[in-house]
Amino acid sequence: MNMQGLKPRHFDWSYAGGIATITLDRPERKNPLTFDSYAELRDTFRDLTQADNVKIVIVTGAGGNFCSGGDVHEIIGPLTRMNMKALLEFTRMTGDLVKAMIHCPQPIIAAVDGVCAGAGAAIAMASDIRIGAPEAKTAFLFTRVGLAGCDMGACAMLPRIIGQGRAAELLYTGRSMSAEEGERWGFYNSLSSAGSLLADAKNLAGQLLRGPTFAHDMTKTMLRQEWNMALEQAIEAEAQATAICMQTDDFRRAYDAFVNKDRPVFKGD
Repeated sequence: MNMQGLKPRHFDWSYAGGIATITLDRPERKNPLTFDSYAELRDTFRDLTQADNVKIVIVTGAGGNFCSGGDVHEIIGPLTRMNMKALLEFTRMTGDLVKAMIHCPQPIIAAVDGVCAGAGAAIAMASDIRIGAPEAKTAFLFTRVGLAGCDMGACAMLPRIIGQGRAAELLYTGRSMSAEEGERWGFYNSLSSAGSLLADAKNLAGQLLRGPTFAHDMTKTMLRQEWNMALEQAIEAEAQATAICMQTDDFRRAYDAFVNKDRPVFKGD
């Protein structure tokens, strides 16, 4: 599947040289999500499983903010009038977005500026690498609207990123985590100025693109699968994954380049 010409209705999509950029694009409302944008994002990440031309994905927001979460008027209001069956269908759909991000083979880089709240924080959390601007304010604010802090996998994933105690505080209080806290705690891999945030994300994407993209796919697979493995199982699984990678042409290219005292040029095969 080639997704180069994708034209989604509910967010902006651009593609260049193996890198796809998803931009949440409702800046006048700080890029909230709707029922339709949730579903289209989920379907897009599902389709990326078959998108051979896309090697790296960047997720960002327009207008100086990442994402303010579910739209108060278009999602929160209608949810108060739904029955249990409809509510469960919705919460399963939001969880399916996170699962689709985790299962798509491409590394996902989140470039986060300004407001990153609720479902927006969950999208950043589900990304593989996060770069923040100094103005980024990340809040898992589900308790602020009377909900548990466990939405969209937060109770499983956030403690693995920043630690149990820090995650518990954020999920209980719903307060904003500053960019400095986020970097210090390991939520953000690095901070960039707002003016260079997207450029730095694209530079990192280009660096990954020049690497062995098949091996990146395998790395993401193992990062996901080893969450539920005992150590002995993980070591065996990694032995198998490494043996598979040793059958690739990229592995031989790396060896030949080393012998010739040159830099390898990887092609993802």
